[in-house]
Amino acid sequence: MLFLEKIRCEYLENPIGIGENKPRFNWIIESDQTKVEQVSYQLQVSNDVNFIKILWDTEVVSSSNSTHVVYEGPELQSCTQYFYRVKIWDNKGEESAWSEIQIFETAMMNNQEWKGIFISADDKNAPNSSKGKHLRHEFNLKGNIIFARIYATALGIYELHLNGKRVGESLLTPGWTNYKKRLQYQTYDVTEMIKEGRNAIGAILGCGWYKGELGWNGKRNTYGKHTALLFQMLVRYEDGTEELIVSNEEWKSAEGPIVYSELYHGEIYDARFEQQGWSEPNFYENEWKKVYPVKQDFSIIMPQDGVPVKKQESIKPIELIITPKGETVIDFGQNIAGWVKFKVKGKSGDRVLLKHAEVLDQEGNFYTANLRRAKATIEYTLKGGAEEVFEPHFTFQGFRYVQIVEYPGTIDLENIEAIVIHSNMEQTGDFKCSYPLINQLAKNILWGLKGNFVDLPTDCPQRDERLGWTGDAQVFMRTACFLMDTTNFFKKWLRDLKSEQFEDGAVPYVIPDILSGNFACGAKEIEKQAGATGWGDAAVICPWTIYECYGDKRILEEQYESMKAWINYIKENAQEGLIWNKGFHFGDWVALDAKEGSYFGATPNELTATAFYAYSTEIMIKVAKILKQEEDEGYFTQLHQSILEAFKKEFYTSSGSLTARTQTGHILALMFNLVSDEDRTQTVDSLIQLIKENQGHLTTGFLGTPYICKVLSENGRLKEAYDLLLKDDYPSWLYQVTKGATTIWEHWDGIKLDGTMWSEDMNSFNHYAYGAIGEWIYTVIGGLDTDSDKPGYKHSIIKPQPGGGLTYAELNYTSLYGQIAIKWEMKGRRMNVGVIIPHNTTADVILINANNEIIETHVVGSGKYNFEYDYFID
Repeated sequence: MLFLEKIRCEYLENPIGIGENKPRFNWIIESDQTKVEQVSYQLQVSNDVNFIKILWDTEVVSSSNSTHVVYEGPELQSCTQYFYRVKIWDNKGEESAWSEIQIFETAMMNNQEWKGIFISADDKNAPNSSKGKHLRHEFNLKGNIIFARIYATALGIYELHLNGKRVGESLLTPGWTNYKKRLQYQTYDVTEMIKEGRNAIGAILGCGWYKGELGWNGKRNTYGKHTALLFQMLVRYEDGTEELIVSNEEWKSAEGPIVYSELYHGEIYDARFEQQGWSEPNFYENEWKKVYPVKQDFSIIMPQDGVPVKKQESIKPIELIITPKGETVIDFGQNIAGWVKFKVKGKSGDRVLLKHAEVLDQEGNFYTANLRRAKATIEYTLKGGAEEVFEPHFTFQGFRYVQIVEYPGTIDLENIEAIVIHSNMEQTGDFKCSYPLINQLAKNILWGLKGNFVDLPTDCPQRDERLGWTGDAQVFMRTACFLMDTTNFFKKWLRDLKSEQFEDGAVPYVIPDILSGNFACGAKEIEKQAGATGWGDAAVICPWTIYECYGDKRILEEQYESMKAWINYIKENAQEGLIWNKGFHFGDWVALDAKEGSYFGATPNELTATAFYAYSTEIMIKVAKILKQEEDEGYFTQLHQSILEAFKKEFYTSSGSLTARTQTGHILALMFNLVSDEDRTQTVDSLIQLIKENQGHLTTGFLGTPYICKVLSENGRLKEAYDLLLKDDYPSWLYQVTKGATTIWEHWDGIKLDGTMWSEDMNSFNHYAYGAIGEWIYTVIGGLDTDSDKPGYKHSIIKPQPGGGLTYAELNYTSLYGQIAIKWEMKGRRMNVGVIIPHNTTADVILINANNEIIETHVVGSGKYNFEYDYFID
């Protein structure tokens, strides 16, 4: 039987509020047969669920394409619901039935449709206030309501309530962008929440990223001094008429129980100031004040293109600890991003005071020095009476431990839980093997992603930073794409990057860019915190990785000019356009071969910068070819060849050795194919020698670490790659695991052998960058890789490479085509490899022996396969 599942529009199930003029469709093929391929499809879009009138019909299209099928019908109308369905024919002669009918709904396709205005309740004389403001408005509706949508955004963070109930599940809306260039709005279906007659809308506004503290120097009001709300509700009646309810000067405002709320510092909430029924109709609002209008450029407002942040799971405490200092501390057992939800009962004026931390110190006491200025504190004052339940509104913390400084009555752990939040991405990848420490490392990598993918890819979720560092994102990109569906998450962030890129092509160190003009960050020109190698290369590497993992050509089209601009920036700043030896660079950040007291690794910046220059240029050759930019393809091909020649001349001696005796220097030369064939063996041997000189350990930082095991295994040194991974003493990935880590650390020895801390000011225990080893774990141990000629796992490369004494490994990945599964297991001297290949795809299954020699290659179509063979060769 042939049928379709997981039919999606723009990677989403039945999305509302999409802003794409030409949305794309995906579907997954299910069949009880093997080697199934789609040979044709038909897709229909209609304005009505019964498909009486077809708006667009592809008719039968001869194509195997089941992903990114582009809508090519009549122009889509604003705020309109469309229905679509698809059917296919396969190579077995079967025809599927029509799929279940799916929906997509457009947002406002023209900003002139906004009739509401931005309104504020802030005290104009108190721009540094961190209070939460309440706004409300009552309205009447007449008639039988069949459709109701809210379109809303804010300067700040907002939360909506309608007739006494919270609207939607999204958190920290509208998300973080450069609010002077891009401001997202959200769409909510509230048809079931409103009624004929009297209704009431309420909103709470918080500082958020817009005007709250950002960065390590406590700067406020980065984008503006006052929060404001933009609101518009579209109501459609059964008789075909419409009505708009909008934000205007008729709304009322008041202060509420949120006395203080800041992303870094936490929230102060006084329940005694709650006003019962404030978002319900017929509320007594005579003491509420008028709002005032705020001017705002509507041209920058756009439908949400990222994924919303939502609650994902809750974690119960595993232990209540009394520390040597006498502190009462809850251990949740997992370092997370989120907050604590608690139930409490007491008298009016009683307080709950909570502080958050990632680790305990050497003596087992509560440790917060690494949070720097971030207070990470929740203060709740009870109103008294019945049991009260609280969770904060406009803040989140990175923590595993919570100190209970004040709490009325007896602490009952059943009344306390940690709420995990992150961007609402579907988990797509899972891995496990026979070695428990590697399994814990894999979990730590996943939790590092969860803790840092909160609307944007941040470096850390706990201290006074939490910024979208471009270097961290690009090194972790491939790992992230395996673990989660990151398509829309990175689409939004890359659009932010493009909008923040300087005219000369320089890419800021962080996106959104709050550093330029505000912070000293090692650069000589404070007005432009941009243009560092390995960081700015995110402009090229990230779109390319999305293309490789999802086959999304549109991301290349959208980002192409940005990608070109970055290459041009490098060329303009390179010696003769080839050796990049100018400007500030982080280089191999926090590498262990740095000088005492320095964060900058020993690999010369000009080598690192030129290596990434070559790599990004090589990617541009491929991108230009895909986009049929023939002139650009020729240009980048010639430029790349010139860089290779210049690199060899500048950084290799006449005897074929690299001038920089650092691990990272050798890693980058090998990884980016900057070494000639005749010098490759010598370069590999030299890297091995450098590892031996460090007692078999790595010395790499942010730019060398992601590639070290890959370089070794791809150059015939699989054993040495496994040896590095399996090290459990300092410095190594597993050292952190043996120290009880549940996420990835910023430093190899965040907690030293003697239990002391690496430092106070730069010591995050949830810093995902070194988790980039995940890519190697999944591609080499798990054995799954993409084929860039048929990206998005249209054709997979399956090549498990056992080693390190592992006896089995199991990998599962949900691609756009369906599940890919690999399980290999040693059985005595024989190897068993089982694979599952989704329909409409193919794979090379490459079997190797104990000498890492290829013994068989099977080209297979969809289905389940099992291969058993002699692994050990006498």
